[in-house]
Amino acid sequence: MSQNLRRYIRKIFAIVGKDVATEIRTKEMVSAMFVFSLLIIFIFNFTFDLRAGNVQTLAPGVLWVAITFAGMLGLSRSFVLEHDKGVLEGLLLAPVDRSTIYFGKMIGNIIFISMVAIVVLPVFMIVFNQPFTHVPRLGGIIVLGVIGLSGVGTLFSAMAVHTRAREVLLPIMLFPVIIPLILAAIRLTAAVLDGMLFADMSHWLTILVAFDVIFIAISYMLFEYVVEE
Repeated sequence: MSQNLRRYIRKIFAIVGKDVATEIRTKEMVSAMFVFSLLIIFIFNFTFDLRAGNVQTLAPGVLWVAITFAGMLGLSRSFVLEHDKGVLEGLLLAPVDRSTIYFGKMIGNIIFISMVAIVVLPVFMIVFNQPFTHVPRLGGIIVLGVIGLSGVGTLFSAMAVHTRAREVLLPIMLFPVIIPLILAAIRLTAAVLDGMLFADMSHWLTILVAFDVIFIAISYMLFEYVVEE
């Protein structure tokens, strides 16, 4: 590994460490995301009369609604503290590549959303009476989904933070873009809960992985122009 690459990675994880330390100190974002995702699961559980015939149909959508909306809370706060306290301008003036800010923020968002998903998934399995043998494969799908959500969401969060209606604007911009990701994730989750093999759902897995790669690459290329605006 070259010296330049080591410095680059060190700068990325300096930003990640700053976000993690801030969250450990305040405990605002993850706790709100966790409570919100649990409320979604329980509200859906109590709202629908979940008989044996339709649990399998509704469960994948409920899981991803909980993860997506909880993730939206975290993404909406991604750049807020830096913007409100004037730290964002300092980051932009620092002699580092702007992409280090993007990847640092993206990795931080992946960590926070994944932490919530790790706790929510067992609750989901219990509430919807699903066998825990599905957890490893569901965990892999959730990781891929969270990576794509965080990759695109970090870019749009940087765009929305400069507006007054940032909490409203972020979902309006983000949801139309992540429709392929959510659809693929729900289809894969349904296939796992139905006991299908990955070979039978490889096309949805391909869509999910392709979304992650393509949109993270696009976000990486556009981030510098977004923060300059």
